[in-house]
Parts: sequence; structure tokens; C-alpha cells
Amino acid sequence: MNPIALGHVSVLRTVEYEGTTRPPEEMFGDLPREAWESHRNWLAPDFLDARTGLLKTCVQTWVLRSAGRTILIDTGVGDAKERPALPAFHRLKTGFLARLAAAGVAPEDVDVVVNTHLHADHVGWNTRLVDGEWVPTFPNARYLIPRADHDFWNPANHHTRRMEEANRNVFEDSVEPVVRAGLATLWEDSFVIDENLTLAPAPGHTPGSCVVLLSSGQDRAVFTGDLLHNPVQVVEPRCNSCFCEDPAGARDSRHRVLGEAADTGRIVFPAHLPGGRPGMRVERSGSRFAIRSWASLEATV
Repeated sequence: MNPIALGHVSVLRTVEYEGTTRPPEEMFGDLPREAWESHRNWLAPDFLDARTGLLKTCVQTWVLRSAGRTILIDTGVGDAKERPALPAFHRLKTGFLARLAAAGVAPEDVDVVVNTHLHADHVGWNTRLVDGEWVPTFPNARYLIPRADHDFWNPANHHTRRMEEANRNVFEDSVEPVVRAGLATLWEDSFVIDENLTLAPAPGHTPGSCVVLLSSGQDRAVFTGDLLHNPVQVVEPRCNSCFCEDPAGARDSRHRVLGEAADTGRIVFPAHLPGGRPGMRVERSGSRFAIRSWASLEATV
């Protein structure tokens, strides 16, 4: 479980879940079948199960150590969460904290938690159930939450939401408790975490979706959250997942972030790439992009 070093930042990932998910045509309904078929060969076996025809995915947390602090990017699904509209996430018991401990991180050690957006599989371990109450899992951490997402998912604001049912209970059990405990920072526009890490908005998937930019020494990376669910969205950047609240905005953000990564040499680390190739270097290919090479990381599983 040796992390990689990007400049003065160490990076490790801790996997909560890995397996198959939806069929491609369900996940990426705006990608024509003929285009999808042209990509099947290179997506299998890492990102597509050729036998079942189902996409492969994972839920994971990025563990960064930067400027003397421990930083988590996204916190997965969580245990014992009521997710009736998402059977794969309903009342789980994943052993995630033990895996985090295997990476050398106790809950009390975490200094910063970044939620790239407030979907169920990115905020679940913000809290854990103690004596029937949801309490912050990382009691010494500052939770960085995009204000736009906080306001959008807050039931008190009565917004119309595409993912209303899938994200039911999430604000109440995984967001509000950390706000109530005084541990949340609701940020807007951009946010500097430290000299190596900055949060930047990338709206569309949700109103407050963001990316984490790493710039340290000669190394550059971007942790994209759900801007990308699958590598097919690099070569087909107009292709959205079925979970995007603002499809046009998601396409614009994806093209902008991938373009900046291609121009500056940033390694792109999406949230859900399983197996041994969780990151990639990209280059421009006309109005689209191509994967120039893959970046690997060791993971705790």
C-alpha cells in the first residue's frame, strides 16, 4: 500500500466497493449504439464486463497527504444508510473504516474532507451512526462543501431535482449533521486548501460539482469527481451519465477540464474507475480527446 508522490503530495486510494453496474445504454443514453460499439474492445476488461455487458465501476476515497495534513476527497456510500431507491447502497456494511485504517488513517487523523458534490456515493462516510444518531465520522476535520450543492439539495429550499428519489435522505443523514456540528465550510467560486491543492467549480452534474486541482513541483493532477464516470467520456466528451442535473453544463465543464488537463499535462483521476488504471493522461484529438497513457496507483481493497 505505497502511495505515489505527486510533487510534495502523496496520493492513495481506498476502495469501498468495486463491481459491475448498469448497461452502457442505460448509463450513457445520449451515446449512439454504433459509437458505443466502436469502443467496446478497448474498454474491456477493465471498464466493461464483456460477459455480462455491464459497465464496471467502484466507489473510492482519495487519501492525500499535503502540507502536513491528511485530506480525503469524497467519502463513499457509508454504512447503514437508508437508500431505498438505490438497492446497491441500501443499509450497507462495507468495512470501509478498516480499509482506511490499513492506509494508516484513523478518523481522528483526518484534517480536511472534500465533497466534490453531494450525491449519495460521495458523502456517505461524512457521518456514522452512534447510539441512533448520525454524527461526523471525522471529528477533527473541516468538511469543504460546495454552497451551490448544499443549497440545491437542502429540502427546505424545495428545488426540482432530477435525482430526487436516488438522493433521498442524503442531506439529512450525511450533510446536515456536519453542518450542525459546525464542521462545514460552504465555499463559492474557488477555494484554496493549501499551497498544493485548490477547489474549482465544474457545474453540471450537480450545480455545485467541483474538481480538486493538484499543482506541486513539476506535477499536475485533477480529481474530477463525477465529471467522468467512465473513460468513454474522454473520447466522447459530449456523453453524459444519466445522473446529470444540467446536461449542457456538464458537457461544458467536461470539455473545459479535459482541455486544461491536456494543455497542462494534468493526470486525470475520476471518481469511479476500477482496477489498476484509475487515472489517465489525455491529449487533444480534434474537438475531442484521446487517452495518451494510463496512471496507476496502489489501492487498499
